[in-house]
Amino acid sequence: MQLRSPWQVALHVWHALFMREATARISGDRFGWTWLLLEPIAHLVILISLRQLMGRIKMIPGADFIPWLIVGIVGFLMFRNAMNRSMNAIAANRALFAYRQVHPFDTVLIRAVLEGVLKSIVFMLMIFGASFLGHEIMPANAIQAGWVWLNLWLLGFAFGLLFSVAITLVQELAKIIGMITFPLYFLSGVIIPIQLKPHYLREYLLYNPVLHGLESLRLAFFEHYRTIDGINLLYLQYWSISILLLSLMLHIRLKTRLMAQ
Repeated sequence: MQLRSPWQVALHVWHALFMREATARISGDRFGWTWLLLEPIAHLVILISLRQLMGRIKMIPGADFIPWLIVGIVGFLMFRNAMNRSMNAIAANRALFAYRQVHPFDTVLIRAVLEGVLKSIVFMLMIFGASFLGHEIMPANAIQAGWVWLNLWLLGFAFGLLFSVAITLVQELAKIIGMITFPLYFLSGVIIPIQLKPHYLREYLLYNPVLHGLESLRLAFFEHYRTIDGINLLYLQYWSISILLLSLMLHIRLKTRLMAQ
């Protein structure tokens, strides 16, 4: 019998985990697929309603409001859901660690990959749906849009990998992390254009890597879109790589504790 290489073992494990997670994610309840599409639509409806109540935003430089909002919402949900779902992967798959081929890192990676695939499908459906309704939302630079989309996923995965260590060792941290990350929805330019915020706030908001990702995504979608000075996709990439390396070191160092916790 031919022995499998470590990479072959890893690929087989990832495939099995992916199919297991996909089945649980989609068919775990009767609203599995429905909610995947309804979640961003619900966000969109609520925010458009709030806009009507608070007064119309007269102009977003170089983009229509609804397409601009769709790109921001789905981009943010890609980051947030990749982070939230992957950081709970270790506790949800603890029984699988009885198999020596399965490691904590594998469960986090596959959850993040599955969320990225599902959110990409939902994003494409929303783009086609919005285009069908007459909104100009097709990306001006599809390659750049795909690259930024991948970077938003990577940032969510990196933070999910880091937080998976934290909440596995100290479960109470999950609530604190949720409280800390909630304001990002309002600080990342999802609802209110960063161009309309006071100048003295912008220099602080630019420390947020998610803002750089969403604005870079909008720049790739809308050819004439104008954002503020200081937006740089490299900044988001530095965050992603730094957090990812730190998380990998923690997973290697604390692997035994993560499996036994």
